[in-house]
Amino acid sequence: MTTHKPEKLSAKEVFKITGIPVFLASLCCVSPLVLFFLGLGSATVAGSLSDVLYGQYKWWFRAVGLLSLALALVFYFRKKGICTLDQAKRRRNEVINIILIALTVSILAYIIWLYGIVHIVGVWAGLWSLIP
Repeated sequence: MTTHKPEKLSAKEVFKITGIPVFLASLCCVSPLVLFFLGLGSATVAGSLSDVLYGQYKWWFRAVGLLSLALALVFYFRKKGICTLDQAKRRRNEVINIILIALTVSILAYIIWLYGIVHIVGVWAGLWSLIP
């Protein structure tokens, strides 16, 4: 029986795993900004669209982000040679640690990206007020 030495997860790999899911989860507020900055809608339209998307559909966007994170993890594990449940059981600690790291980084990145950067840009552009 061969043993497998766990590989270290680099910051670049974490970004590859979590980048797109975080962006997809934040599209409820990013898409109105993009429409406004491309000149495809006024500030009123973008603000109204943001209210609707974030107010009524934010959990749908978050669910899409979570599903895409799960899919990204599946692709990552398959690339690393963990293709079956038996292999995942043998490398259980490594799999659990990577999932926890990816989930934690995704949540933190989502909070910083959506409630920090996107909100500040939206306030700067006059699309929404300082008070959410």
